[in-house]
Amino acid sequence: MTRPGGANRVAPLDRAELHGSLGDPVLTSIAFLNEIMSRFPDAISFAPGAPHLRFLRDLDVHRHVDRYVDHLCAERGLPPGQARRLLYEYGPSRGLITDLVSEALRDQGIDVPPEAVVITVGAQEAMVLTLRALCRSADEALAVVTPCFVGILGAARLLDIDVVGVGESGHGLDLEQLAAACRAARAGGRRIRAVYVAPDYANPSGTRLDLPTRLRLLDLAEQEDLFLLEDSAYWFTALPEAEIPMLKALDTAARVIHIGTFAKLCLPGARVGFAVADQFVRTKDGRYRRLADDLADLKTMLTVNTSPICQAIVGGMLLEHGGSMARLGREKAALYRRNLANLLSALEKQVPRDGEVSWNHPEGGFFVRMRLPIPADTALLELSASKYRVLWTPMSPFHLDAAGANELRLSCSYLDPEQIEEGVGRLAEFLRNIAT
Repeated sequence: MTRPGGANRVAPLDRAELHGSLGDPVLTSIAFLNEIMSRFPDAISFAPGAPHLRFLRDLDVHRHVDRYVDHLCAERGLPPGQARRLLYEYGPSRGLITDLVSEALRDQGIDVPPEAVVITVGAQEAMVLTLRALCRSADEALAVVTPCFVGILGAARLLDIDVVGVGESGHGLDLEQLAAACRAARAGGRRIRAVYVAPDYANPSGTRLDLPTRLRLLDLAEQEDLFLLEDSAYWFTALPEAEIPMLKALDTAARVIHIGTFAKLCLPGARVGFAVADQFVRTKDGRYRRLADDLADLKTMLTVNTSPICQAIVGGMLLEHGGSMARLGREKAALYRRNLANLLSALEKQVPRDGEVSWNHPEGGFFVRMRLPIPADTALLELSASKYRVLWTPMSPFHLDAAGANELRLSCSYLDPEQIEEGVGRLAEFLRNIAT
C-alpha cells in the first residue's frame, strides 16, 4: 500500500516507534499461508496443519452442548435453565471444564486436580500466559529446540523475551547443547528460565523424544533450575504400542508445565486449550497457591475467560467418549497415520532421492520436513502455487537463524489419499524443473 493521500490526512505512524514485533516474519507467516491458499483455491495444499474436514462435516454442536448441560445438572445439582445460562455469561477465568480435563489427563498418566488446570483460548494463550508468569526480567530467556513452532517464537517476541536456540540430536533435543547454553547464560549474568519442547512429533520437524532422552531432560531441568513447557498437540497420533509417557507424567519435581489443545482432537474453531500448572507458589505473606491460580489471574487481563459455549462443545465431546482423550482421538489418529504413510510412500515413488532433495520419515504427527538445494522462500512458494498448483510451508520462520532457508514443511492432515498422490505428483514436477 502506498502512503495515504489527501491534504487533510494525519501523518502516518512510524513503524520504528511501534513495538518491535510488528512486521516480524514470524508474526506474519501464518497469515501469509492463509492468504496464498485463498488466492490459489485450486492448488493442492500441503501447508495447513489443520484437522481433516471429515471430522467437522457432521459435527452436531447442539448435541454436544446439551450433553454438557446435562453434566452440569447432574454434577452440580443445577436446574437446566440455570445450567444453560452459565454458558451465556462470562464464566470463571480458569474455565468451566477443568474437572473434565483433569479426569481426561489420567489417560496420559497425568494425575492433577481440577485446580491445577486453566482452560485457555487455544494452546497459544497458554503459551503467552506461562511465559508472562515465568519470565520476570530481561535477564531471563526461553530456550527452544530449532526448528520450532512459530507460535512460541511469536509469543516470546510479543513479550520481549529473549529466545536461545538449541539444536537437535538423533533423539530430538540435544541435551549437551542445552546444558552448554545454560552455562553460557550464567557466565553472561543471565539465566535460561524455561525450555519449550514438543516431545511427540513436533511441529514442524516431526521429531520425537525417546524415553531415555525425556528422563535425562527432566534430570537436567532439575539440575539447572529450568521449567519445561511441554506442548502435547500431536501425542494422540502415536500407535498405542508405541506410546511413550509424557514429560508431565514422568515429572516428580514439578518442573513441567503441560500445554494442550483440543484443536486437533475436537475442532479448531472452538479455540479451546489448557495449561496444567500444579506448581506451588509462595506468596509475600507466606501462604501457598498454585501457579494455575496466577495464570488464571493473568488471563483476566488478556481474554477475561474462554468462551463457555465453546467449552461446552468440547466438554460434550469428551463426555460422549467416556471422558477420554484417547478415545476421542482414536478415529482421527488412524486417518492421520494413514495420510502420513500415503505421503511418505508417494514421495518415495515420485521424488528421486539423489542427495539434492531429501526428507525425514516421522512415525506420527502431521508433518514431513524436506530439504532443497535452493532457498524455499515465499518467492519460490508463489511460483509453486501459480505454475504447479501445489502449496507448502517455508521453514525459515521456524528457525532463529538462516539454517532453515532451504527447507519446507509438508502437512498431510488436511488432504485425502487421492489428493496426496496428485499433490506429490505436482510437487515432483516442480522439483524436477525448479529445485534441481
